[in-house]
Amino acid sequence: MNITELTVHELQDKLKNKEITITEITKAYTDRINEKEKDVQAFVTILTDEANKKAQIIQQNIEKGEITGEFAGIPIGIKDNMCTKGVKTTCSSRMLENFIAPYDATVVEKLNRENMIDLGKLNMDEFAMGGSTEYSYFKKTRNPWNLNKVPGGSSGGSAAAVAANLVPWALGSDTGGSIRQPSSFCGVVGLKPTYGLVSRYGLVAFASSLDQIGPITKDVYDSAMLLNLIAGHDEKDTTSAKQEKIDYTKCLKNDVKGLKIGIPKEFFGDGINSEVKEILKNAIQTYKELGAEIEEFSLDIAQYALATYYIIACAEASSNLGRFDGIRYGYRSKEFKSLKELYKKSRSEGFGAEVKRRIILGTYVLSSGYYDAYYKKAQQVRTLVMNEFNKGFEKYDVILTPTSPTVAFDIGAKSSNPLEMYLSDICTVSVNIAGLPGISIPCGVDKEGMPIGMQLIGNRFGEETILNAAYTLEQVIKFREKYKPEFRK
Repeated sequence: MNITELTVHELQDKLKNKEITITEITKAYTDRINEKEKDVQAFVTILTDEANKKAQIIQQNIEKGEITGEFAGIPIGIKDNMCTKGVKTTCSSRMLENFIAPYDATVVEKLNRENMIDLGKLNMDEFAMGGSTEYSYFKKTRNPWNLNKVPGGSSGGSAAAVAANLVPWALGSDTGGSIRQPSSFCGVVGLKPTYGLVSRYGLVAFASSLDQIGPITKDVYDSAMLLNLIAGHDEKDTTSAKQEKIDYTKCLKNDVKGLKIGIPKEFFGDGINSEVKEILKNAIQTYKELGAEIEEFSLDIAQYALATYYIIACAEASSNLGRFDGIRYGYRSKEFKSLKELYKKSRSEGFGAEVKRRIILGTYVLSSGYYDAYYKKAQQVRTLVMNEFNKGFEKYDVILTPTSPTVAFDIGAKSSNPLEMYLSDICTVSVNIAGLPGISIPCGVDKEGMPIGMQLIGNRFGEETILNAAYTLEQVIKFREKYKPEFRK
């Protein structure tokens, strides 16, 4: 039995049957990190020693009957833009290279209440800005299926760590596809919840009206379990929604008879790789055979979504990153002669090229004389995007699209061409603009054996519907049984 290949719910079953212990699980993962991290480069901060010590304490307390929770001792990895008290939270940036958070993010508090074990902080594109995890200040994370390929981004460390069995599951954040796209590239399940369902308190902000924390897991059941743990209203987050508590595992009925699935033709046009289209056609046919009602329709806001997203996201990034000035906290330049020079040199040296690019773009669209032409217009188009989705959900329960137009690309292939990199988000950004839930599940591989992801989009707070639809297809495709990362070089 290879412990690290098991899902969390499989680990829980073996713990209940006393086939394994918490210490054995944690040691299996720390050994796996010691073996494979040098190839994958998924972590910014590794906490293996602390994890093994904590596992021993939890195991002893379980044996004494002092801890009884079903998630006690289950390891997890956390993206490095979520505050963890006493542990570095760097956002993979030189700006926060030595920042140790003085408090826990709300999602981290919730995991700690369950006595879960943090294996470490996972690599990402700097301040979550990027689609390949090549824009980290510290290292380039590699895709476990092929180490010469990117894992996607910005939650590339989280997706790669789950795919490589370095962690059983992980938390990521999604601003324009940053959970779903790397999950597609790495052949795992990534869920972006409805905006407001999961607290953003303690998440270092990129674009506050778009950011959302969510799970990256080995299968859909684990995704539902982790969503159970992190969802819920939080008074510390003013954008947090008051929703009735739901057990998302109970919606996994393995039945889609009568489910109405809309296929937007704009998401299957030019620019979508032919192998991606073929694999998704097979998935759509499977849904038909399972009794779902499939219909093609037009979602014609797709062509405007990418421009709208980058205007809004860069504007909010410009505002949010203004706090990193070399004075209050973060990186400070060692040589300066005036306050102005301190600001300039600290920000110039502390931020990477992609972050600077987005700050400049955002400052421009917010500036006097351009605000109405760009930012205001983008917010108006955002309303149109929401309205188009609302119309779609009057007719359909779920909207099905590719997660990404391509499979994972080679490291270095797009990092020097920002526009080409931005086009990788074409299928995912509209979901964030509209504040909707979306899930990516692997549904096949291309000729080179690289994973292909399918995205299911639900109506606001429609997580139950998309989770069940994803779970039902997963039971038929059995992706994890057929395919495994090969760590090709």
